[in-house]
Amino acid sequence: MTDRPSPRALGTACAGLVLSAVLLWAGSATVWYRVLRPGAAPVELTGASVAPWLGGTALLALAGVAGVVATGGVLRRLVGALLGLTGAGVLVLGVRALLTDPNATDATGAPLLAVAGALVLLAVGIAVLVRERRLPRLGARYAAPGERRVERDPDRAAWEELDEGRDPTVDPAEAPPGDAGDDPGDGPRSAPG
Repeated sequence: MTDRPSPRALGTACAGLVLSAVLLWAGSATVWYRVLRPGAAPVELTGASVAPWLGGTALLALAGVAGVVATGGVLRRLVGALLGLTGAGVLVLGVRALLTDPNATDATGAPLLAVAGALVLLAVGIAVLVRERRLPRLGARYAAPGERRVERDPDRAAWEELDEGRDPTVDPAEAPPGDAGDDPGDGPRSAPG
């Protein structure tokens, strides 16, 4: 297995996080249960009323896209661990909501959306945690491999020296103290005494 950065792996992780956010949001917005009461209209319970944390988890999955793209190394692994743990937590709570609701007389399949979103979030979190080295870093294409020495154009350097009032033909180490060059406008010089 190579550690060479793979833009496709990063794109897949980001697409998975977006898919997870969509599934979690859809799970929170749809009707999970219809409670029938004698002599009254049925009460519909959405995912947001049964599991109010679903909307926030969908936003966390979207924020995970920025976290995965903008970070690298240990910080990106921490983002992956957070996403995976959140996915596992939502999965447990989603399955529990599917299995236990004594008041519901008419259950829908909508909780499966939340469970699917949690599974995708868990999978992406694990993938980011395990394959962090294969995910390219933001701006890595333009990062310098080391400190580069900037070569200065000698002609331009000479003109810059002249602009600053120094004679480019005189080595600063050899110039007498207080002498900025041969230009008469260099400033006051001490009179020979």
